[in-house]
Amino acid sequence: MRRYLLSAAAVCAVAAGQAAYADEAAARKWIDEEFQPSVLTKDEQLSEMQWFITAAEPYKGMEINVLSEGIPTHSYESEVLAKAFEEITGIKVNHQILGEGEVVQAVQTQMQTQRNLYDAYVNDSDLIGTHSRLQLAHNLTDMMEGDFASVTNPDLDLGDFMGTQFTTGPDGDLYQLPDQQFANLYWFRKDWFDRADLQEAFKAKYGYDLGVPVNWSAYEDIAEFFSEDVKEIDGTAIYGHMDYGKRAPDLGWRMTDAWLSMAGAGSKGEPNGVPIDEWGIRMEQGSCNPAGASVTRGGAANGPAAVYAIRKWDEWLRKYAPPGAASYDFYQSLPALAQGNVAQQIFWYTAFTADMVKPQSEGNNTVDEAGAPLWRMAPSPHGPYWEEGQKVGYQDVGSWTFLKSTPLDRAQAAWLYAQFVVSKTVDVKKSHVGLTFIRNSSVNHESFSERADNLGGLVEFYRSPDRVAWSPTGVNVPDYPKLAQIWWQQIGDVNSGAFTPQEAMDRLAEEMDITMARMQRADEAAEIYGGCGPRLNEEKTAEWWYENGGAKPPLENEKPAGQTVNYDELVARWATQ
Repeated sequence: MRRYLLSAAAVCAVAAGQAAYADEAAARKWIDEEFQPSVLTKDEQLSEMQWFITAAEPYKGMEINVLSEGIPTHSYESEVLAKAFEEITGIKVNHQILGEGEVVQAVQTQMQTQRNLYDAYVNDSDLIGTHSRLQLAHNLTDMMEGDFASVTNPDLDLGDFMGTQFTTGPDGDLYQLPDQQFANLYWFRKDWFDRADLQEAFKAKYGYDLGVPVNWSAYEDIAEFFSEDVKEIDGTAIYGHMDYGKRAPDLGWRMTDAWLSMAGAGSKGEPNGVPIDEWGIRMEQGSCNPAGASVTRGGAANGPAAVYAIRKWDEWLRKYAPPGAASYDFYQSLPALAQGNVAQQIFWYTAFTADMVKPQSEGNNTVDEAGAPLWRMAPSPHGPYWEEGQKVGYQDVGSWTFLKSTPLDRAQAAWLYAQFVVSKTVDVKKSHVGLTFIRNSSVNHESFSERADNLGGLVEFYRSPDRVAWSPTGVNVPDYPKLAQIWWQQIGDVNSGAFTPQEAMDRLAEEMDITMARMQRADEAAEIYGGCGPRLNEEKTAEWWYENGGAKPPLENEKPAGQTVNYDELVARWATQ
């Protein structure tokens, strides 16, 4: 007879004309059929869902709109979790998926017009410098103690999140809540690298072992070896490198996502260089005012290391990548690896792991017949200007962002949805689908220990202490939407052959300084950036800055000896740290 009994709370709810029992039944269904495995027991999951049911009661019947970019994690949220949330809470969510450039454009448009386009965004933490300065996004630390207090999950457990250090402003407050996180790593065909005949041929030509490249010299040698010496494996033409070059917004992220600092363009410092960050923008220690991007203002966006980075990107794309790669965009190039004709990729996002572990039956030629990956991921190599203590790579932290132009009740309902899709109840399952970890408890769950061998090193990387060295764009960038759009246009001119790398980076640095000068005037006149807008340095010679803490001077030799490391030894080191 127990199944016919309602809890006292449910009896009261039904008496009040509410459908609480149906909500609880929906929660049980989703817990049993979808939200497994989990770090919580089923009873703990139900308790968390009952909190959502109660907290959502004032918003029942509301329809809200949220926006994110198109990766497997967000597709799962849009297609599965939004439906679950509606059935459990009664709040309908239109979770729209667009390209990352369109997401940034929508955020910028809502900030500029103060018209509510979406009730919440999954917006990269790269905008932390923008949101903390412009004060157009809610300070979540304040909101969780204020207008979001009644709708903040007591079991949210912010301390369990990996990426909150990247979504925290200079004031120490949280502005964004991580939803998905992925790193930019090195990808390679371990099955090819392990072949004795290829190892012997490589060492005979280059004098060192074929392995995971530590520096760009080794990466270039490996690219040349597979493209020009090996040429063909099992009857298939193969290439030593993959990248993309289409003139589109994602070409800009290809460079701002730490490519310059991987070459060695920035200053020492983690998670971002101080005073010069991975964009080449200077901001002194203890200041919140960017001082310039050009070498002549103390920046490094057009310095020797940055120009070297762009030159190598263009050169490798032309010489060692498959035909047509120069016309690929972000979304085309990375899944193209599934064709199985590329030996390595220096700039590969782990967000595509989910696609790269699909079976052969779905067209993935980088797994064996049993579905085990023939590839592995490893730390990215660094360029000749890089020094120990510098940033080693980029990590994307797509994070829930709430703009002040959104009506409060709609923001509150969207905050509930954001917490739902990152809750401990659903996060392990979501992590298995998208493989973009945000919680320590999820990546350390036993189900990922069981699955690790089939994920190409992803679990080992995210369980290692090394992961903190990969970080998003930092706070030196005062207005991401305004500055980011400059990058892809200038870099596109290199790919088209219209400008040399030096000419393009000179133009890029100058345009960034011109744009920041406008921000400076606006901030000085009306504190548009809260007093933390740019304050550009007066120009001095490049040589003066080379000697006084600016960009690094040119190296006589930009191709030192290649260095590699054995992959299995690298993973073993991760496991013992």
